[in-house]
Amino acid sequence: MRYLEKINDKILSENALLDRLKVWRREGKSIVFSNGCFDILHRGHVEYLSKAADLGDILVIGLNTDASVKRLKGPSRPVNDEKARAVVLAALQFVDAVVFFDEDTPYNLIKCVHPDVLVKGKDYKAEDIVGYDIVTNSGGRVETIELVEGFSTTKVIEALKSE
Repeated sequence: MRYLEKINDKILSENALLDRLKVWRREGKSIVFSNGCFDILHRGHVEYLSKAADLGDILVIGLNTDASVKRLKGPSRPVNDEKARAVVLAALQFVDAVVFFDEDTPYNLIKCVHPDVLVKGKDYKAEDIVGYDIVTNSGGRVETIELVEGFSTTKVIEALKSE
């Protein structure tokens, strides 16, 4: 399989993800889930996601659709469309699956995935993270990861505008 095929093979519909999850679970793999807009991928994202991947065997990323990003971030976002954002995320060797969600939060997707580990940045308190109840009630855990100071998509956009 060629590299681009391997990358595109990681971008899944919800139903295709459910099929893969069955296989991974049969193999005894632990599933880690995180989510975000990941509009302009930067060092902070890469370090955060690599640390998330270290918490289990399989890393699944819930990616906000373009419509969802617009509602959350405003009419000028996203800078990169959902397909472009998904391809860049899927190209990371430690990302196993990328799946879109159109809601403002990934609650329904988390219900569907039922991860063993739910991960967000340390800017959240674990009990305030969307899906905390789903994961902890089924015996999973919620982890927060220290963010890399000084890196954000907003800062990248501001730096580009000031050029």
